Amino acid sequence: MPVFTHFRRPSHTADDTHVVAATDVDDTPEDGTRPAEPGRLRALRTRLAHRRDAWRIRHPTAAPVLRRATTVLAAALVLGALLLPNTLVALEPNRFARIPVEAVIGAVLLLCLPRAPRLVAAALFGTGLGVLTVLNVLDMGFTEYLGRGFNVVLDWGLLDDAQSYLADSMGGAVAAWAAVGAVVLVVLLLLLMALAAVRLGELLAAHRARAARGALMAATVWMTCVALGVQTFGVPVATRSASAALEAQAHRVVDTLRDEAAFAREAKADRFGATPGEELVPDLRGKDVIFTFIESYGRSAVEDPVMAPGVGRTLEASTKALAEAGFHARSGWLTSATYGGSSWLGHSTFLSGLWVDNQQRYRTVTAGDHLTLTKAFEKTGDWDTVGVMPGVQKAWPEAKWYGLDKVYDAFGMGYEGPKFSWSTMPDQYALEAFQRLEHARKRDRPLMAEIILTSSHQPWAPIPTMVGWEELGDGSVFDAVARAGEKPSDVIADTTRSRQEYGKSVQYSVTSLTQWLERYGTDDTVLVFLGDHQPIARVSGTGASRDVPVSIVARDPEVLDAIADWNWTEGLKPAHDAPVWRMSAFRDRFLTAYGSVPHPSGR
Repeated sequence: MPVFTHFRRPSHTADDTHVVAATDVDDTPEDGTRPAEPGRLRALRTRLAHRRDAWRIRHPTAAPVLRRATTVLAAALVLGALLLPNTLVALEPNRFARIPVEAVIGAVLLLCLPRAPRLVAAALFGTGLGVLTVLNVLDMGFTEYLGRGFNVVLDWGLLDDAQSYLADSMGGAVAAWAAVGAVVLVVLLLLLMALAAVRLGELLAAHRARAARGALMAATVWMTCVALGVQTFGVPVATRSASAALEAQAHRVVDTLRDEAAFAREAKADRFGATPGEELVPDLRGKDVIFTFIESYGRSAVEDPVMAPGVGRTLEASTKALAEAGFHARSGWLTSATYGGSSWLGHSTFLSGLWVDNQQRYRTVTAGDHLTLTKAFEKTGDWDTVGVMPGVQKAWPEAKWYGLDKVYDAFGMGYEGPKFSWSTMPDQYALEAFQRLEHARKRDRPLMAEIILTSSHQPWAPIPTMVGWEELGDGSVFDAVARAGEKPSDVIADTTRSRQEYGKSVQYSVTSLTQWLERYGTDDTVLVFLGDHQPIARVSGTGASRDVPVSIVARDPEVLDAIADWNWTEGLKPAHDAPVWRMSAFRDRFLTAYGSVPHPSGR
């Protein structure tokens, strides 16, 4: 006959809130006293205790299992946060089979504290681990897309750009839900990490003697492993990766703050800053000079086994077609100040002659009067200067710094066709609009233009295709092209397809530009075109260089003779061993090659 045991609810008094089971964590201070509590808080604790005890009575087997599972989960969260690397390449199982010294130090600290400070310290420790986890995840994303870690001083604004990019590529609803989901996940992570640390802290206090012995043993093992260099699965057993990550972030902040003042001084010093207009680029007087950036046109497009065959054929065919039209080219390599994105950093580096590799430097240089290559033409008073910026969809005060008299943004070129993901219009249309609005006009002065081509911007789906130049009209002809193209969601998550479609997008952009030059170029046209940066690491490959191709094309042989000592490769495809310069070196070399006389300023 089964034996039934009768349970009674534990009694409660004003001095003793509730009685806990022997297996519970003991949160009573060692002196046996409890701090006085307000009446409402005491009543709340009493109600919660009643419900907890009632649940334990109804589920006597599940209660200990749940407690153990909660403890295991708390330990996994804390250890996972302490051992989480900050790059996707390092995100492997062997990274989590190590002993973090921060766990040992944290355990010792919590064991030494009385209850109230212990709870506060554990909650702060857990929240700090949550913040570190968020920073590590941001580091992973920034390294994957921009080739560098997240900068807590400079990069918050780029998160807004990322949402805008997602909205353009995947739709506003996806971007909105992604933003909401990210915020919710961060809040939940911080809360769960704090609760996990508190749970472990109370468990340590409940088993103080055994916890102290365990901490001593762990510290001994950690130091022994450090001294002997013990490894498992190819990585050291003893680690301080969490504190190292915090140190790296701290150094990044300090370096950023120091760099601000140093770069401000550097930006004031300009080799050509005081050069009068009549002594700037005298050898290009009478020429229409066009500087064109092709989005994400990097060395990988020319040399990677997946993309290079198609891009190479396009460059060779375009070189031949241009030669038949009387144009010749020289090409080399420039090392971009940015990688995977932040195109404006590449633009400003190339045109200013300064190494603008972060947002703080960009703000500093654009707020000053450092001479840009485009502004040099404006300063002469002998050129009309315009910008064709299909990617600009809001106010762009930088136009003044670039020395552009007029700017055609995404809404100023009469385009009525569909967007192609992030790109507001196909490159072919943007170039035809430039021809119609500016290049074909009769004018008293030659033209200097800065043109940003955007069709090769990620996610590379859908990609426009070439149509008859006479058929472009207002761009509506691209409606059918966009509908027939790939969906961004089908390409963006597939590395192989991303690489293939990226290569096709570069082919399209180069074809659009070179066909425009064949069709509309004159004896006085000088075209300088280059990539602003390499594509993201998922496409260019881990450890890829930051090099981008650069070409100068002209009919007038004197234009190319002026750069003969640069030793660039003939044609549009630079040789593998062609000279490589930092992108910031181009401005001074270009100005010097075409007769500019240095007059330093700011020294």
